[in-house]
Amino acid sequence: MTVRIRAAWLALCLCMLALAGCASSGHDTNQLDRNQYAYSAAIRWGDFEGAWMLVDPKYRDEHPMSDLELERYKQIQVAGYRDIATQTLPDGDVVREIQIEVVNRHTLTQRQTRYTERWHYDPTSKTWWLAVGLPDFFEE
Repeated sequence: MTVRIRAAWLALCLCMLALAGCASSGHDTNQLDRNQYAYSAAIRWGDFEGAWMLVDPKYRDEHPMSDLELERYKQIQVAGYRDIATQTLPDGDVVREIQIEVVNRHTLTQRQTRYTERWHYDPTSKTWWLAVGLPDFFEE
């Protein structure tokens, strides 16, 4: 009987250690989830300026968005935003494959497009940033 209790106690301790190791490994995944949710909500609700603020500041500096480019986003309505697949890369970045359905407000035509998000953790600011720009709904 004592052997069973000891074995159960040992198994419980090993599970707790494994869970503690999972919780402390990597970067703040809760913050990643929050940022991804905020980004997807901004895209779904047409708040492209808000979504732009979740893009890595280095990327924003290298690829500034003009007022005209922001105005183009007002021509579309996002009708669907679905996470197809998520993968953590060896360098720690997280990639999400997204399917987005958009409706042109002027022609009322609907189409689907795929978009790959790449999220990067910045240890200096201790935050996750989108390492690529906003989806390009206007490429021909």
